[in-house]
Amino acid sequence: MSSRSRIALGVILKNFRRLAKHPWIATKLATIQSEKWLFNLLYPQAQTGRANRIRQLSLRITDICNLRCHTCGQWGDQGFLHGRNLRELKQSEVSPDRYLEVFRDLAKHGHHPSMYLWGGEPMLYEGSLELIEAATELRFPTAIATNGTRVAAAAERIVRAPMFLLQLSIDGHNAALHNQARPGLGGADNFADIEAALAAVGEARRAQRSTLPLVASLTTISQANFRHLVDIYETFRDRVDLFVFYLSWWIDEERCTAHEADFTRRFGFKPTLPRGWVGGWRPDDYQELDRQLKTVLARSQALSASAVTIIPSLTGVDNLRAYYTDHSNYFGFSQCISIFQAVEIDSNGDLSPCRDYHDYVVGNIKEATITELWNSPAYQKFRQSLATEGLMPACSRCCGLMGY
Repeated sequence: MSSRSRIALGVILKNFRRLAKHPWIATKLATIQSEKWLFNLLYPQAQTGRANRIRQLSLRITDICNLRCHTCGQWGDQGFLHGRNLRELKQSEVSPDRYLEVFRDLAKHGHHPSMYLWGGEPMLYEGSLELIEAATELRFPTAIATNGTRVAAAAERIVRAPMFLLQLSIDGHNAALHNQARPGLGGADNFADIEAALAAVGEARRAQRSTLPLVASLTTISQANFRHLVDIYETFRDRVDLFVFYLSWWIDEERCTAHEADFTRRFGFKPTLPRGWVGGWRPDDYQELDRQLKTVLARSQALSASAVTIIPSLTGVDNLRAYYTDHSNYFGFSQCISIFQAVEIDSNGDLSPCRDYHDYVVGNIKEATITELWNSPAYQKFRQSLATEGLMPACSRCCGLMGY
């Protein structure tokens, strides 16, 4: 069977108490994971391209960001948003009112997906808190991936909603390392925002006697920080419920060129967004990276310790070297499940089947609802292509394939 991303047993056991008071959230998370494992039984005719229930609503809610993280495919070293007009990007965003209409339409048609907000920096979208509260009222478990901007000021509302999962991007154990990996515009100290967010959310949880949101640290492994993964874990272990270490998503020039040719053959036009992810963010000591990863896994074994997960779940010097140097290696991930479960919406309302390489657009939610587009001919065509012809070259390093 094809490899599937999964929630480690330790993560489930250690956070069971926090979710026990909210069984509607736990049930939805279990459904998503079960459908991944039972995909071939539930979709015996996946080649038709027709999907069932929407399990995740992923909103890249804004392109605006106050950081220029080196490993980011949007605003990073080769990011596809370079040169874009910020005012035009902001003006093209979907309004909060339209999102609410789309949410209600989903619920009306029996879809109650989990909701994942990201960006850009999602907390820079005016109306983000209102959307979190509205989605939770509709029983959409809500998560956010944020660099910590404005989180401290919003902590009480985030806890009260309650948000299910607060994911904070942390790439260093101190301000010098973190801000080197995630430099702020104008020299802003993003590490200070992280510290303030953790303090405020922790205090709000205690004040409201709430077990949510779960707080996760998201670390993108890079040349700058791979020797300090243990330091990151030790620095934040008392304030974070879950540590996620990403091996990082990027492709090399050869893989990008191959993807452009394959995509053009399949769909009749040349993609442009993968160019933002071309890079070389590899460590120079695979033995040390392996030691760091195995050490944080070992330190997380105790039931009282914060959980650790690695995405994709790879350790061992040979595997790590292959991940960073052989981009034709899919490590057993031969099926894209997310295109049958998750909706990916860009900041301007474009709906795409693909999270990281969203050149293929099936429609726009300013003009149609998600339920109208979910099994549209264009959406089914994309699913059919991947189900019958297999994955594309850029898929080998994609969050939608290995991280969803």
